[in-house]
Amino acid sequence: MKLRNLALALALATVTQLSLADDTSKTTAKDVGRKVEDTGKAIGSYTIAERDKAIKSAQAALADADARMRRMERKVDAEWDKMDAAARKKARATLNALHKERDDLAEWYGGLKHGSAEAWDEVKGGFVKSYEELKRSFAKAGKEL
Repeated sequence: MKLRNLALALALATVTQLSLADDTSKTTAKDVGRKVEDTGKAIGSYTIAERDKAIKSAQAALADADARMRRMERKVDAEWDKMDAAARKKARATLNALHKERDDLAEWYGGLKHGSAEAWDEVKGGFVKSYEELKRSFAKAGKEL
């Protein structure tokens, strides 16, 4: 598992570096990190009575992750012809791993929307844990830049 995370971080660093190399005017990694941290804390603090707020925050978190991944995919597509075989393989593996983590997060989101009151704490905890894992995947890549 640690080897997989290391490979993911290295591949994500490569892809993220490509996506950010010519785009210094947009939101910084530190800005994204703060927003992610705030969202994770907010969702973790919601009670079952505040389910609608939690769902809205979770939906925004998923949309942000999707937007980042789409930007990365577009950049990889644009740079594909310039990449060697190893870089292509690494980029593809990174994107696939991120999609899997995002899909896991979406499953927990479904639990937030449809889970029972009795399961609220478990589902909320699962969402926050999955969200934190995705956040760490993005953060590891940012440190390599």
